Amino acid sequence: MKILGIDPGLQVCGYACLESDGDGGRLVEAGVLRTSAGSALEARLNQIAADMDCLLEKFGPQIVAVEQLYSHYTHPRTAILMGHARGVILQRCAQAGVDVRSFSATRIKKSLTGNGRASKEQVQRTIQTILSLPQIPEPSDVADAIAAALCCENSLRAMQPAETPQ
Repeated sequence: MKILGIDPGLQVCGYACLESDGDGGRLVEAGVLRTSAGSALEARLNQIAADMDCLLEKFGPQIVAVEQLYSHYTHPRTAILMGHARGVILQRCAQAGVDVRSFSATRIKKSLTGNGRASKEQVQRTIQTILSLPQIPEPSDVADAIAAALCCENSLRAMQPAETPQ
């Protein structure tokens, strides 16, 4: 099964494709999608839509794992702008008929590190260990996308019934 993790953003959007066999995952590819800061909002959203179409076609995921929005009261505009990007991502997944799972940042961190308030560095090091990567995944947008995919894989594994001994 392929899981596409997405860390939504208007300027930088992290993505990671994880191939899971039920007992662990293998990172197929990870990177970032970028839009031009000087472009109009509608042009940036259109670029995200086109990039999502390319990712969905390239990887053919069964599930897309997306980080939920988090809004801090001192930066409400950031949440609104990210909401636009996340909405486009969800719409493209729906159009492609791909199942979407949303996870809060604290659930993702807890799933990987056991601590819902883990630092970005702790999450990056845990990902490096779990996937046996030669270096820490960077930038943080990529690490967040990988973390979302791994959290989704963990949640799917937890939903599977335990095998009974013969």
